[in-house]
Amino acid sequence: MSDSGRGRYYWCTRHHRVESGADVCPARHVLGPYDSAADAENALQQVRDRNEAWEAEDARWTGEDR
Repeated sequence: MSDSGRGRYYWCTRHHRVESGADVCPARHVLGPYDSAADAENALQQVRDRNEAWEAEDARWTGEDR
């Protein structure tokens, strides 16, 4: 048997909660895996931060002011 899901946490975009173990929704509804429940709980903020950084990089690349 594989333990690929053990000790991994996910943020469920469907239920807006941290999930782990046998209580994980299908992959299309989750972000992760994360090493801790706290990391999973902060998943959406991490997504926002990354999107902002990528948008700023795109603006620099195209010469736009932001």
